[in-house]
Amino acid sequence: MRITIENTLVELKPENPQEITELDSLWKIIVDCAKFNKKLVPVGEYLPGETEVARFNIED
Repeated sequence: MRITIENTLVELKPENPQEITELDSLWKIIVDCAKFNKKLVPVGEYLPGETEVARFNIED
């Protein structure tokens, strides 16, 4: 997954079929055209070289 950050805009670009499916699932969870969109909230910390993943919780 390629991540690009430009000011406050973050782009996620899937690079294989599995990532396409996962990004589509995430999009469907977060984006709700009929109601309010959900947001990703960071959990814990991400330290490059020390932690392997960045974790986020999906909140209403």
